[in-house]
Amino acid sequence: MLYRNPIIPGFHPDPSICRVGEDYFLVTSSFEYFPGIPVFHSKDLVHWEQIGHCLTRNSQIALSKTAPNCMGIFAPTIRYHNGRFYVITTNVTDGNDRGGNFFVWTHDPFGEWSDPVWIDLPGIDPSLFFNDDGRVYYTGTSQNIFLCEIDIETGKLLSKRKDIWSGTGGADPEGPHIYKIGDYYYLFISEGGTAQCHMVTVARSKWIDGPYEPCPRNPVLTNRSLPLPVRAIGHADLVHAHDGKWWAVCLGIRPVPYPDRHHLGRETFLVPVSWDKEGWPLFGKNGSVDLVMEADLLPQHPFPQKPVRDDFDGDKLDLCWNFLFNPDNSLWSLTERKGYLTLRGSAANLSDKETLAWVGRRQQHMACKVSTHLTFSPAENGEEAGLSIYLNNDHHYEIALTRIENSTKILFRRRIGSLWKVENCVDYDREWVIFELEASPQRYRFGYRNSQGQVVYVGQGEVHYLSTEVGGRFTGNYIALYATGNGKRCSAPAYFDWFDYQFSE
Repeated sequence: MLYRNPIIPGFHPDPSICRVGEDYFLVTSSFEYFPGIPVFHSKDLVHWEQIGHCLTRNSQIALSKTAPNCMGIFAPTIRYHNGRFYVITTNVTDGNDRGGNFFVWTHDPFGEWSDPVWIDLPGIDPSLFFNDDGRVYYTGTSQNIFLCEIDIETGKLLSKRKDIWSGTGGADPEGPHIYKIGDYYYLFISEGGTAQCHMVTVARSKWIDGPYEPCPRNPVLTNRSLPLPVRAIGHADLVHAHDGKWWAVCLGIRPVPYPDRHHLGRETFLVPVSWDKEGWPLFGKNGSVDLVMEADLLPQHPFPQKPVRDDFDGDKLDLCWNFLFNPDNSLWSLTERKGYLTLRGSAANLSDKETLAWVGRRQQHMACKVSTHLTFSPAENGEEAGLSIYLNNDHHYEIALTRIENSTKILFRRRIGSLWKVENCVDYDREWVIFELEASPQRYRFGYRNSQGQVVYVGQGEVHYLSTEVGGRFTGNYIALYATGNGKRCSAPAYFDWFDYQFSE
C-alpha cells in the first residue's frame, strides 16, 4: 500500500514516538512557541490527530526571548513505562535560570502533564531508556553521545556521565536513542547537522555502556545528494508496531528549488524499517525517504477532518493555536465577547522580541488560502490589528486595519531583516473587514473584501525572504492574528469573529 509523507506537515521537527498496545503517541519540538511540545495520537502510524501539549502552564517553562527560532524547547523524547508516559527535553535559554534538561510525566497523554523534574546534565537532545533490570538510563548530546543512570522519580544522577560514541565522523553527533533488540543495545544518532547533510547512523553493543560497534553501511538513513523532493532527513526514532513490523519517524524538509529554500519548517516523516541477516536496520528506499512510500500498512484509521473554519465559540483555543513566548493572559480572551477571539494590543509590535497580543498557527501546506473577519476601531494613531505571515521578529509580512494621521486605513507591510517598508496604504471607512492571505510555493498575496464581496489585493511578498535559509533557523512560518499599539498599549480591542484555513495540496 502507498502512503504520503509528511505524516505531520508544517513545523513539527525532531519527532519521537512510543506505542502502548495498539495506540501510538508522538511528540515534536516547539522552540519559542507556547503551549510547548504538541502531542499526537494514531492508530495506524499514517493518520495522526493532535490531542494536547505537554507544557501548558507558565509555571512549567520560561521561554527565552533573546534569539527567536534558536531558543526554547528542543528535541523531546517520549517513552512509556509501568503505566506512565515520560517526555524528556531541553529548554535552551540565554542566561535564564530555568533552562536545562528536564522531564514531565502523566498517566493520561490526553490530559495534563506534571511539573518538570530537572536533571543536572549538560547538552541537548536527551532520551530515556528503561532497561530490563529496572535501571533507567539517560542519553544526551554534549560534543559526544553520553550515558548516565538516573533515578526516574527524582532525576538524581546515579552514575557518572560516560561518553559512549562520537559517531562516524560527521558534524554534530546528536539525537541519541537506545533500544534493546535481541542480544544487542542499538544506539541511533544523527550526524551532519540538521540541514542538507543530515543523516542517521547506528552502532550496537552487547553492553549498554559500550563499546559500540558502528554499522558497516552507515549512514543507514539519509537523502543527502539525492534528486528527491525531500531533504535533510534525520533525527529518527524507532517503533515496533503491534503487528510485529518496525517503523521510524524522522524529520525532513520540502524545499522550493532553485536554490533550495524551505519555509514550512522541518516536518515529520514516516519510514518503514526492516533488518538484514546480520541484524542491521534497513530504512525505506535503499536508506532514503520520499513523498510517496510503499509498505505493508496497519489497518487504516483516519480521523475526522477538521473543519475549515474556527468560529472561536469555545472557552479554549483549538490545539492548533500557539502563543509567541509565554502568554500574557491580559492580552487575549475568548470570553470577553462571546464567539470572538479578543486581542488587546500591547506596546510591543511584530518586530519586537517580546510577548505580543499574537495568536498563530503553523502554515502546514505550501498552497493554502486563509481568511479572517476582524472588527476593530482604532482610536489612536498607530493602533493596528491584522493578519501576518510570520517567521520571526525580523521576517514577516502583514495586512492590518490601522489609524494613520487620524484616518482609518488598511496597510500592507513587509519586514525583511533590517529592511522595513509599508508597501501600500489605502483609505477604509468601515469598522470591520475580511482579510485574505493566499499562499503558493513562491509568494504570499494579501487582500481584503470590499463592500461587494470582491477581493482587493493590496500587496504580495516572496516566500523566499521568509525561508529558513534567508531569515530563520529551526522553525517554520506561522499564520498569525495580532494587535499592537506600536509603542503604547492599544486602547481599542480587536475582535476576530472567525478564521478559515483551506489548502489545495
